[in-house]
Amino acid sequence: MQFSRKETTMQTPSTTELEAAAFRRLVAHLQARHDVQNIDLMILAGFCRNCLGDWYREAAAERGLELGKDEARERVYGMPLAQWKQQYQKDATPEQLAAFAQAQQQHG
Repeated sequence: MQFSRKETTMQTPSTTELEAAAFRRLVAHLQARHDVQNIDLMILAGFCRNCLGDWYREAAAERGLELGKDEARERVYGMPLAQWKQQYQKDATPEQLAAFAQAQQQHG
C-alpha cells in the first residue's frame, strides 16, 4: 500500500485494524442478509456463519481467552443461534442437500 508523505505523518491503520474492520463488515452483512442460508454459503463458499463463530472462538483461545461456542456464534449471528434458526432458517430443499453433498466431495 502506497501512502503519500502527508498520509505517513498521521498514524496509519495496522493490517490487524483493517482486517478487523473487514471482518466486522462481513458479519454485519451476514446479519442483514437473513435470506442467505448457511447451506447456500457452505455450497458456494465452503464456510458458513457457524464456521465464522468457530474461527472467532479459536482465535480467542489462541490468545488465552475463554469464549464459549454459543457466545462466539451469537457474536456472528447477532442473536442466539436458536432464535436465528427459529426466525430465519428454512428447511433445506432436496436440491440444496444434493448440491451440499456434491460440494463436500469436491472439497473433502
